Amino acid sequence: MVIPPPSPREPTRSEPSADVVCIGETMAVLSPRDTRPLAHQRALALAVGGAESNVACALVALGHSAAWVGRVGDDPLGRRVLADLTTRGVDVSAVETDPLRPTGVYFKDTGPEGTGTYYYRRDSAAAAMDTGLTDLPLLRRARALHLSGITAALSDTCAELVTDLVIRRSVPGPAISFDVNHRPALWRHRPADAAPVLKELARGADLVFVGRDEAERLWGTRTAHDIRDLLGPGPALVVKDAGRGATAYGADGAETYVPTPAARVVEPVGAGDAFAAGYLAALLEGRTPANGLRLGHLVAAATLGTREDVPTDLARDTLDHHLALDNAAWSALRLS
Repeated sequence: MVIPPPSPREPTRSEPSADVVCIGETMAVLSPRDTRPLAHQRALALAVGGAESNVACALVALGHSAAWVGRVGDDPLGRRVLADLTTRGVDVSAVETDPLRPTGVYFKDTGPEGTGTYYYRRDSAAAAMDTGLTDLPLLRRARALHLSGITAALSDTCAELVTDLVIRRSVPGPAISFDVNHRPALWRHRPADAAPVLKELARGADLVFVGRDEAERLWGTRTAHDIRDLLGPGPALVVKDAGRGATAYGADGAETYVPTPAARVVEPVGAGDAFAAGYLAALLEGRTPANGLRLGHLVAAATLGTREDVPTDLARDTLDHHLALDNAAWSALRLS
């Protein structure tokens, strides 16, 4: 897959542009300050997080311009979302503020079997997103739009928005990147819709990210090849297989596999978003699929090593050194 080059016309100050525009919900995140479960905590740390804005933050950390488009409530948590993303360098100029609906919230719960998440996002400001967002000039000036299956599950109007962008291509020009991101809890009111809806959206995108285990749960596929066969030759495809590796399939049928380097895992939340950001960054830079998979692994590892939803330290000189390793050195790589 090739992402279109930047527009030859420089936008004016009143016409902001971004390499990638990420569309979805960003929430306030409340997390334990240590490894004790949520029920045993007396104070929680406040941050922000959301699949699409996580991608935008990581892209900016990698040196690219990114915008997040969504909706927040006219409340302190909505203002915190906008302030945090602005501090990270993400363009939030097109975000809508809802005077009636609240900003969504989710809690992290640490435990011996990993980190659990509890979402409070029903009837949030983001759930009222609709196809009116497709009129934003910012979307037309982007090189790529990044969306996920999470947004399609939030509400009927959100599902219509994602369908309009991915299937109907209501915004001509930008490439469409789609992360399947199947969240069963969000589909609990219509679970039978998840598999066909997400399959249709994946088939309509230019680039698809999906976990192998996620696809098996959703579509019954067992291998990366099965997923390629299911989705057909249209989209470029990246299949992530947790700690084993990731496989990229080009629209031309080319296949590339890169194993996952060993890395310290503090918390897995946000690692998939980080991987997508790394792969997208490589495409923006005109790199090979192999380098895209490597950069995805590296950015994901940086997120796995922190309790934050986005990586905090992405030194490009170190990343570029790892990208240049030969295959044997890459396979022996150990990331702290």
